[in-house]
Amino acid sequence: MKAVCWQSRQKIAVENVPDPRVLDSRDAIVRVTSTAICGSDLDLYEGAVPSLAPGDILGHEFMGEVVEKGPDVASLDIGDRVVVPCAIACGCCAPCREGRWALCDKSNRNAWLVERLYGTAGAGLFGCSELYGGYAGGQAEYVRVPYADVGPLRVPATLSDDAVLFLSDILPAAFTAAERCAIEEGDTVAVFGCGAVGLLTIQSAFLLGAARVIAIDRLSHRLELARARCGAETLNVDRGDVFDAIRTMTGGRGADACIDTAGLEAHGCESSGGCVQGDLVEPAPSVPLGSGPTLRTGRTHVHRYMRPLLALIEHGVFDPSFVASHHVPLDDAPSAYQMFRNCTDGCTKVVMHP
Repeated sequence: MKAVCWQSRQKIAVENVPDPRVLDSRDAIVRVTSTAICGSDLDLYEGAVPSLAPGDILGHEFMGEVVEKGPDVASLDIGDRVVVPCAIACGCCAPCREGRWALCDKSNRNAWLVERLYGTAGAGLFGCSELYGGYAGGQAEYVRVPYADVGPLRVPATLSDDAVLFLSDILPAAFTAAERCAIEEGDTVAVFGCGAVGLLTIQSAFLLGAARVIAIDRLSHRLELARARCGAETLNVDRGDVFDAIRTMTGGRGADACIDTAGLEAHGCESSGGCVQGDLVEPAPSVPLGSGPTLRTGRTHVHRYMRPLLALIEHGVFDPSFVASHHVPLDDAPSAYQMFRNCTDGCTKVVMHP
């Protein structure tokens, strides 16, 4: 099969690799119909994640059709159309039973490495190197999905791939960020970063009761989407002091909550409360603790949010499809990564099709 394989820093290739096989009674094989490039994939692309090796298959946002399964996967049938959560969870350990799926005790054979580097262990992830279990990613024609009786979510044929693909990661991540800010009716929320996660976070903040959302970025096409598609007020970081502008816009009060969705590229934010939701692989920026902020961060428990968010999509409350700016064949992955990295051609999100 074809798969997107990391070679070295800023170098990937579409290679022919062996097809995946069922290795455990709880496995399923999914034929991929759509797979996206995530901002977290750019961290891998840049070589910022330890233990990535040449030939590793990338990608953790994907969906497709079940074509094979082990005998213990009673929840799925051959031919089912499914979205697969980016984190791999067993469903039976203590964290899974408590709904903390991204902290599964069993799915990451190298959890001790994550704990050594970041202070706490985590679940296995598709396409994120040996550090997260060494699972082949979803930017491929086929994927082996462990614990397939727990993770994959059936989706109806009436919804397009673009409508449901982002349930695999960025839509739950965005909703989690807004939820962690404990938004109350009438609040003003500032969202730093208007990539795909940021745009969906803006929509989530409004859904949870925000009266105003101020979207901050430096790219005009992202800010236009935040304004026109999400209803946010916008600030361009290249046109003056953002914090002074926010104070002016709020009569000196400031935002009730700030959400950082830039992650590795974040340079800091200040607010009375906030959430850091981006993928951080280096020390977080300083926070003015003397002013008494509440800071919340953590992994996204994707499994927890997939079904309720799917219901919102089915009822027309959410339509995440607008963030998919480009659709390309899998063979175009090298140029697609470059476009996504450099934000050229108005790119906000690339969806690839094997």
